[in-house]
Amino acid sequence: MTATVETHEFQTEARQLLDLMVHSIYSNKDIFLRELISNSSDASDRRKFEGVQQPELLEGNPEMEIWLEPDPDARTLTVSDRGIGMSRAEVMDLIGTIAKSGTKEFVEKLKESKEKSVSSDMIGQFGVGFYSGFMVADKVTLETRRAGEATATRWEWSGEGTYTLEEVERDEPGTSITLHLKETDDEDGLSDYTQEWKLRSIVKKYSDFVAYPIKMNIERTEVERDEEGKAKEGAEEKTIIEAQTLNSMKAIWLKEKSEVSDEELTEFYKHISHDWNKPFETISAKIEGTLEYRLLLFIPEKLPMDQLYRDAKLGLQLYVKRVFIMDDCKELVPDYLRFVRGVVDSEDLSLNISREILQQDRQIQRMQKGIVGKVLDSLMSLFDKDRDRYLQFWKEFGRILKEGIYLGGESKEQLLGMALFESTEDDSKLTSLAEYVLRMKPDQDTIYYMTGESRTVVENSPHLEAFKKKDYEVLILTDPVDEVWAQSTPEFDGKTLQSIGKGDVELGSEEEKKKDDEERKAQEKKFETLLECLQKKLDEVVKEVRISNRLETSAACLVGSEGDLSPQLEEMMKSMGQDMPKTKRILEVNPGHPIVEKLQGMFEADPDAAELSDYADLLYGQALLAEGGQLKDPGKFAKLVADVMVKAL
Repeated sequence: MTATVETHEFQTEARQLLDLMVHSIYSNKDIFLRELISNSSDASDRRKFEGVQQPELLEGNPEMEIWLEPDPDARTLTVSDRGIGMSRAEVMDLIGTIAKSGTKEFVEKLKESKEKSVSSDMIGQFGVGFYSGFMVADKVTLETRRAGEATATRWEWSGEGTYTLEEVERDEPGTSITLHLKETDDEDGLSDYTQEWKLRSIVKKYSDFVAYPIKMNIERTEVERDEEGKAKEGAEEKTIIEAQTLNSMKAIWLKEKSEVSDEELTEFYKHISHDWNKPFETISAKIEGTLEYRLLLFIPEKLPMDQLYRDAKLGLQLYVKRVFIMDDCKELVPDYLRFVRGVVDSEDLSLNISREILQQDRQIQRMQKGIVGKVLDSLMSLFDKDRDRYLQFWKEFGRILKEGIYLGGESKEQLLGMALFESTEDDSKLTSLAEYVLRMKPDQDTIYYMTGESRTVVENSPHLEAFKKKDYEVLILTDPVDEVWAQSTPEFDGKTLQSIGKGDVELGSEEEKKKDDEERKAQEKKFETLLECLQKKLDEVVKEVRISNRLETSAACLVGSEGDLSPQLEEMMKSMGQDMPKTKRILEVNPGHPIVEKLQGMFEADPDAAELSDYADLLYGQALLAEGGQLKDPGKFAKLVADVMVKAL
């Protein structure tokens, strides 16, 4: 019975990608083979991994090999493996509809390019490596059978906007991809990918470290020779075909540093990360003792695209005695180091280790501690010896690294020490907490900071006025994560951390503080009844109205009590679905400001003046806007402003 051939249309993004692949200019077409080999390697890993729990998937102990089968006469190249394979549904989901893999973002990235071209390694970043074959082929046939299933599926594309699917027979699980190669065009940089030397060179350059043998049948001629090595007279040449392994297969993390070139490390990093940039930093180590393991870790140059996706696979590749276990072992790195890529190979873990066991395994916890130590020591070395390179790293990953401060743990102090912040001291460079401490005034025992949406918002805040006047440095924290870690970090190096938007502010020497306190008490007595009036008018939105010692030119500002959440953190919690009660704040007024003086005069003339309510609302609204906050009723505030303007004019 003949199987039915079905025709399907590509999804919109997939069609766009196909068009770009077929017609765009690429800097290096050779990488299509690396991508296909990587896919085969991943599929082989997957079958071995699933076979631990389902031994029937490895029945017959199949050799996990990757075969290259060039046919110069037919101008085809086939890449085959005995990996996990795909079901019919998986073929449709992963091959026919590829937006899940980041295709849309990939297409947008290409469109942004002026030359409609990308670097040789951009494709894998977006999970569309299979489609790289379309750069060199005008027809692609994929045959695949999932391990554990009896039937296979053939997927075929012939250069149109559709593809076909049909059920076929296949002797064993795995996948074969046949590329019907385009004609060689030297001007287009298209090599002849049926030539042995070309395939050898690509495998050596990009895939030498792949853990499975990459094999190809090599044809050679042989003639019988005498003892001196000369061809015997009348001996006929024989054609010999033998299978040769093209890659060394030696795990790169097992090699000594002197044996591995920078180019090999870069290619291995690209293989496991699908990044198109070189790694920013490489960390390798062999840990010996009661717990033995090797690690080869990489810090990316740029924030990986996949960190933007909620369902992204993060974590390190875990091997046990060179046997692949999983490619996303999150238990080996804390969340704040989730950008780290690499391999960890343990001598002590069980091959049958599961996700559930991983989460509670003490050996894994000890390994994580060792890995964290190696990564942070490497970064600290950069921090101390090469600040420019560290700044490059911090601008990409600082926001993520600061998550480790509020998560606590043994590394909190080290993370605090290597964190960098903007400051009022110098808007052209970042500073560390230790450097801030060195610049503190002799009478200063507090590290002052302010959080806000941007540097501009913070610099224009009325909270800064007294600090500017008395020349006290203030850290400017503008990342959302700053709201969280600052709340949970009471001190650094024995110095208290304090938000200038909370509590009381006392600046200067003890004598100056005493003088300021006496002046404030005198002002509180002078304006006592006005403050009580304003408090009564604004009772729904503020818990106290008091005289400020932090204002110099502004009429009013809003501050929180020491234990209060900041407005930004409150909003952040609400956006995460947490039901947060509204926190009332304190309205501080500047007794030397003309507005406050005028209000005092109005109150003394008529304590029941109707305008006092309007002016109280205006004062509160002005303070809220000055810190970048949002008015609950902008329309009402605008009307009040208009009414005041009319009266003034």
